[in-house]
Amino acid sequence: MSDQQTQKPAAESLLEEILVQTADMPWRAKSLAGVHEKMLFRNEASGASVALIKFDKGASVPTPHMHSSNQMMLCLQGKYEYTSTGVVLVPGSFYCNPKGSVHGPTLAHEETVVVEIYDGPHYPQRPDWYDNDEDAR
Repeated sequence: MSDQQTQKPAAESLLEEILVQTADMPWRAKSLAGVHEKMLFRNEASGASVALIKFDKGASVPTPHMHSSNQMMLCLQGKYEYTSTGVVLVPGSFYCNPKGSVHGPTLAHEETVVVEIYDGPHYPQRPDWYDNDEDAR
C-alpha cells in the first residue's frame, strides 16, 4: 500500500468524535439580558459553532443585525419572533438566515431554546448589545 492510501486526509484528522451531555452543562449567561448558552462545538480556526441558546421570556435582540456566515436555528421549545418580518419559530421550526442578510430585532414570547449553528464567524464586528468578545463568538 502506498503512503497516500494509508494516511487520512488532513481535513478528516482535524475533527474528532464529540459527545456532550447537555443536561450536565450549566447555562452560561451572556451579557445580553435573558440570553444563555451551552457551547457544544466551536472550531477556532473557522469560527464555526454549534450551541444551545436559551432566551428567557421577554428577552430580545434589540436591533437589526447581520452575520458573517450562515446562521441556522432549530427551535426545541418556546416561541421566538423576528418582529420586523413576523417570522416565528416554534418547536420543530428550522430557520436559516444567509450570510450578510439583515434581520431582527427579535422577541422571545416565552422561554425558548434553540440549537444555533454557524458555519463560520458570527459577526463582522461585535454588536453593541454585547459587552465582551466571548458573547459575540
